[in-house]
Amino acid sequence: MEACHPPQQSNGTSYGAMALAIITLEVFAGMWINAFIVCVLCIAWVKKKTLNSNEKILLLLGCSRISFSCFAWLYHFLSKIFPNLLHCQTILQVLASFGTSFNYSNLWISACLCGFYCIKIANFRNSFFIYLKVKIDRMVPWLLLGIGILAPAINIITYVLGETLKKNNITLTGQGNFWEATTRKDKHHFPFHFLAGLVFAAPFLVVTFSAVFLLFSLWRHKRTMQTNSMKDLSMDAHIRAMKSVLSFLVMYSINFVFLTLTIIYDTNKDNIMTLLIYIYLHAFPCVHSLILIFSNPKLEKALLKFLSCVKREVFMK
Repeated sequence: MEACHPPQQSNGTSYGAMALAIITLEVFAGMWINAFIVCVLCIAWVKKKTLNSNEKILLLLGCSRISFSCFAWLYHFLSKIFPNLLHCQTILQVLASFGTSFNYSNLWISACLCGFYCIKIANFRNSFFIYLKVKIDRMVPWLLLGIGILAPAINIITYVLGETLKKNNITLTGQGNFWEATTRKDKHHFPFHFLAGLVFAAPFLVVTFSAVFLLFSLWRHKRTMQTNSMKDLSMDAHIRAMKSVLSFLVMYSINFVFLTLTIIYDTNKDNIMTLLIYIYLHAFPCVHSLILIFSNPKLEKALLKFLSCVKREVFMK
């Protein structure tokens, strides 16, 4: 006789399998796109023996997104295909820890790129802004180094907080007063939620302010050119940067909402909400990197050349 499974369990299994299939496609697409960016920049690095600040940020962003995709996919694959590994917490904790660190790096480096575009392209007479414009190329390596150190450091702090919460939950569960236990449990969770929210909110604010400043600078510059009946090449730079930053702002805003949902929502359950959260969070690095390619003339030219070569090879066969 066949075993009967509850409908809820069957739905959970189907959602988990669907999420794994979609995430696998997104991850491999994202890894290919980001690997392309890394390869093009590494070839340019070998030829020129140096990289400008924009290329340094893009190179580290590509590496960060490849690493995040690898660890995140491995975590989902092992937890779904080999559910018994859930009892061996060490393996999944290591994968989740590395994935989280690279996700933090991904978010902060993306915000750093938007801030860099804003400082380099926007025109303001403020003395502090002029100082940043002059010093930004020297500051970029230190910013990237700081992100590389800060991301794992915050991940370690959140891990320690998580372990502390587990111990407190065990203690609270054994107490008789349920209301008091729940209240104390929420209080213990607050530092963890606050830190996670701060990690997600800080880069979101950087992206938002960068987009607002760039938009204002573009509007003011366009008005000046129209008044003087002149055309300026910097207008094209403004527009290219605005397309990149605004598209990123829209994506980042949605991404921020889904990241917030991971804090307040239990993503260990297999349902439609968890499916949507994971699909978007894994699509974000892929789609944004594609936007970066088409907003960068060098990367766009390299991609079109690569695709034309592939097309030629396919038709020759």
